Amino acid sequence: MPERYLIEHCAPTLAAIKTGNLFSISVYSREEAYQEAREINRVLRRRGLRAIPVKRRGNRALIYLYRPAFLKRDLLDPEAAEILRKRGYCPGNTQSCLTQLLQHLANDEDFPHEIGLFLGYPPADVRGFIQSPSRGVQCVGYWKVYENRNRAEETFQRYRQCSLCYRREYERGVTLEQLAVQS
Repeated sequence: MPERYLIEHCAPTLAAIKTGNLFSISVYSREEAYQEAREINRVLRRRGLRAIPVKRRGNRALIYLYRPAFLKRDLLDPEAAEILRKRGYCPGNTQSCLTQLLQHLANDEDFPHEIGLFLGYPPADVRGFIQSPSRGVQCVGYWKVYENRNRAEETFQRYRQCSLCYRREYERGVTLEQLAVQS
């Protein structure tokens, strides 16, 4: 299991301050990607986390680590639901939305911009990015910010601090399961 990748790329999700993260791993087959996700789930499921492979290209697999309860909450936000509805999703059903996202990732040439909603990005910023990726950007951090720059910068700082703390603790010998906050 790619524990160091999880710590490096998913600390805010492990700490229960973010809905989800994406990270990529080296794999030789589709089955190997699923095996890695199963191993992550074996360790982290009790902490309220899930991992699923969302895309594979060549010898790389993109894994989505997320908190289902947080995702459900985020997708029920009225602005998020409206964005999803306009893009053909059924926002009242989290599993259906996740299935549709996976289909977009598998079949569409472009990366689906609404993925930000599945990562915990503010709906206003996801909407801003969908409307114009380059116009109206107030700042860039973990995502492009179109509204509420101060709040976003505070969030970016929390994510950076969390990642630093998690790396330090992991290097001291704290296990991945111990680092994952129960939700």
